[in-house]
Amino acid sequence: MRKPLLLLLVASLVLASCGWRDSRVNPRNWFGRSKEVAVVTDTGTVNPLIPSRSSIMDRRKPVDRSVKIGRVTELRIEPTNTGAIIYASGIADRQGAYLAQLRPVNKDLIPDEAGVMVFDFLVTYPSRATAMGSELTRTVHEAFTISSQDLANIRVIRVEAAQNAQESRRR
Repeated sequence: MRKPLLLLLVASLVLASCGWRDSRVNPRNWFGRSKEVAVVTDTGTVNPLIPSRSSIMDRRKPVDRSVKIGRVTELRIEPTNTGAIIYASGIADRQGAYLAQLRPVNKDLIPDEAGVMVFDFLVTYPSRATAMGSELTRTVHEAFTISSQDLANIRVIRVEAAQNAQESRRR
């Protein structure tokens, strides 16, 4: 065990004393140092965000058919370890509502100057006609998670529907 270790130590010292640092065998020398170069820009003719070609396989952007729910009946905010969960219940105008969502009016989750964060309670209805039904069959529940960091500047959470709104204030 001593001989291979001694041989390895001597070989590494010999290699270190050679011109290993400047050698082409050294992987650290494969690329030179970086330097600043000028960039040629063509302004106005091509938008890099728009694809140059289209294909029949390209998908169209889906149409958002969601509308505000009829009425909001309940709003609860329950704290969690990482922030809070906003629970909302509402009654749809007719049966068959699906894809319910609490969508923040401000996409960045930044409240307005008064600390009010507004959510729209949205649902999507089937394209075919559906029955009106009882309130129990039209009740929709939805939740939204918000982090502690986003919750820090919020004083009031407001959920809006087509006919009314519910809000909860921080104590």
